[in-house]
This record gives sequence, C-alpha cells and structure tokens, in this order.
Amino acid sequence: MKYCRFLIDGQPHYGVVEERAGQPWIVDLTTAPEEDLAYHLAHARAAGPALDFASLAFEPIPLSAADLMAPVTPSKIICVGRNYRDHAKELGNEVPAEPLLFFKPPSSLLKPGGVVRMPAASARVDFEGELALVIGRRISKLGADGDRRSFVRGYTIANDVTARDLQKKEAQWTRAKGWDTFCPVGPVVSDEIDPEAGVRLETRVNGELRQEGTTLDFIFPISALLSYITEAITLEPGDLILTGTPAGVGALKAGDRVDVSIPGLGVLTNTFEPEES
Repeated sequence: MKYCRFLIDGQPHYGVVEERAGQPWIVDLTTAPEEDLAYHLAHARAAGPALDFASLAFEPIPLSAADLMAPVTPSKIICVGRNYRDHAKELGNEVPAEPLLFFKPPSSLLKPGGVVRMPAASARVDFEGELALVIGRRISKLGADGDRRSFVRGYTIANDVTARDLQKKEAQWTRAKGWDTFCPVGPVVSDEIDPEAGVRLETRVNGELRQEGTTLDFIFPISALLSYITEAITLEPGDLILTGTPAGVGALKAGDRVDVSIPGLGVLTNTFEPEES
C-alpha cells in the first residue's frame, strides 16, 4: 500500500495513492494510522460529521494537486550518520565501526513543497537526501536474527538538512540538525519497495544532479540498524528512521530548490529561504 497525508477543507486526511497513466493519484481515503488516529478523529469531529473520512464523498485527484502534509507523525526521529563510506570520506571522517545515531525533533518536520528556513546563526546549510523508514508496531530489543519486515510499515523520502558549520563547531549535533523545517519528509509512505534488493536515490539542486547512491551501499543494512537502535531505544508506531545519505552533499543558497527522488516513492521537493526575522 502507498499512502499520503493531505488537507481537505483545512482538515488532515490520509489517502491511498496509485499510479494512473504514469502519475500518482489519490484514489480513496483511508483510516489514519495508529499513532495519528486520535488526532485525526478529533479534528474530523470538531469540523462536523461531513469531514469523517468514512462519510466524506471523495473524487480521485492527482497527488500534485493535493495540499500535502508530511505523511508521518512520529514520536521521535532517529537518524543514522555516515552510513555511506563515500559520504564519510567527503567530510573527512572515519568510516564508523558501529552505527552513529542522532535525533531530530518532531518540530523539525516539514511538508513536501514547504520552505526550509535557513537560520541566521548558520553560514552554511547543506542538503542530505535520504531513504527513511516508518515503524509500524512497537519494537524493543530486536535481535540480530529478528524479522525487521514485520515491524516496518513502509518507506518514505527525507532531507536531513544540516547547518554544517554548527555541526563542526558543536560537540552535539542537536542544533545543527534540529532547526524548525530541517526535516522535510514525503510525499508518500509505501511498503512496495525493498531496500535490501537495492533502491536508488538521487538528489538534484536546481535541476543539477548532486547525489546518487543505492541502499546496496549501506555500511549498516536496515536489519542491523533496527537491532542496534532497539537494543537501547523502544520504537513506537510512526517513529521515523533516516538511514543515511550518499556522497555529494553541499551548501545551499537562498532560492535554491532541492529534489530528492526514489523510484516508487516519488520526489520530495523543497525550496530554501532565509529565516524570517
């Protein structure tokens, strides 16, 4: 299944996405996932019964015509640093012997098409296109032989936006990675791709190819990441895991447009502008 999250008359809904004539369409509404169900139903009730997804008349629309939201509402966002050898080397870092983890706050989430605000406190803001996975059910202490497939709801695209100068200056990466708008995600979540078979990622800045990589190049595959993470941290439905970025990251300037694409997941597009004073 492939789904998105979008607004109808200002209220959030989830939609089933299918390909029609080579383009993604929202063809029907679907129940909100577990972690967002209470929020979704509360908004629907507040707006009146006509906005309950079960009774709302819905005509299919192109995904490009929808008022999209980030398709996830995670309790936490866990990111994996330096999971591609070439990316570690391009920043002058050693290839890690075990996964390098950090957090982005949920307040950093940004919708597809949203504007990333470049903070005045940073002189260099970089893009980092990534495959992300969405947790489907509670998971703790998954062993090395555990079946990760039963815990993964699906996959989506993310951009791990980074204030690179702050990352280099500060021992902790929280500020560098965690500014509001620094985690664009979307446009869809899908369980129809298989990273272990090789999924290709490309990032373009103003149409120019900057990053290209495949999940076959991961230093730590998804099963190893989930085992390592859940040894210490319980993951809940809806939690988001960013799996690392390939080589080619670089600085952005005001007005730049970044497109991160993965076959089967579409294109995550965002523009970059200075932080509003």
